[in-house]
Amino acid sequence: MTKNLTQEDFINAAKILRCDVAAIKAVAEVESSGNGFLIDETIKVLFEGHVFYKYTNGRFKNSDPTLCYPNWTREFYAKGATADIRGHKEWNRLQSAMALDDNAALMSASYGKFQIMGFNYVHCGFKSINDFFMVMQVNEGEQIKAFCKYIQDVGLDDELRKHSWGDFAHKYNGPDYKKNKYDLKLAAAWVKYA
Repeated sequence: MTKNLTQEDFINAAKILRCDVAAIKAVAEVESSGNGFLIDETIKVLFEGHVFYKYTNGRFKNSDPTLCYPNWTREFYAKGATADIRGHKEWNRLQSAMALDDNAALMSASYGKFQIMGFNYVHCGFKSINDFFMVMQVNEGEQIKAFCKYIQDVGLDDELRKHSWGDFAHKYNGPDYKKNKYDLKLAAAWVKYA
């Protein structure tokens, strides 16, 4: 069984969300460069130290300042020549944070093809962050199911249908979405797949 999505998976998700396939493909491309896993099938993650700070009340800001800091910054994101190298280093950052506070660490990373933040696990239909974490590692099919549940639960399906990329990015990526040009990237990716 492949870990990757098929065209049929995208079509089914588009039916669930009542949007076009191109909209879902655009989100996947912008969020994860289109891949939910690294070459060795480790799930793609991005650890967010400012979220870890929030869920630990800054408890590790002095002992582990590259994992626990009050404000969002790219400074501590993994560096490396390839996406795969960076991806493994991000996985290592998550593992280091899990050694400090397992639950808070899992809540503080985004996962898979759609880079859904762990703290959104309830919106994705899961009872615990651990259940969410385990299922996200199964395959991209499970990741797109979680994405659909999340989009429906938080009411972002209209934005996908209307291609309201600014509104979508604001709710999906947060109020600072313009710093990373998420709205412009989504619009460009949608044109590519439309």
